[in-house]
Amino acid sequence: QVQVAESGGGSVQAGGSLRLSCVASGYLGSTSWMAWFRQAPGKEREGVAAISNTGSAVYADSVKGRFTVSKDHTLYLQMNSLKSEDTAMYYCAARPDGGMWQGALNERTYRYWGQGTQVTVSS
Repeated sequence: QVQVAESGGGSVQAGGSLRLSCVASGYLGSTSWMAWFRQAPGKEREGVAAISNTGSAVYADSVKGRFTVSKDHTLYLQMNSLKSEDTAMYYCAARPDGGMWQGALNERTYRYWGQGTQVTVSS
């Protein structure tokens, strides 16, 4: 069983930056993917950014040019030029080798989830 844990959330003013981190215990495999999702109050959870084990990255249109996903032994989400609409609970998710594939930013693709870290952007 893989466990996933996020850290790095907090409060920031609009235009500021935050970096989220995520660690997954256990080996996910050479074709695994990891991703960041977010859920704002009253809204559905949405995919923000995802990255393959080989470094291919995918972004939601709403964050392109502002957010950067990267990984070494830790998954990161560098968030710049933050807006109030980025306020949400951010979740890290992991898909191991052989898992279901419904698209890089589809939550059904991911088997393991963290508990979330809150990001609040004030205008």
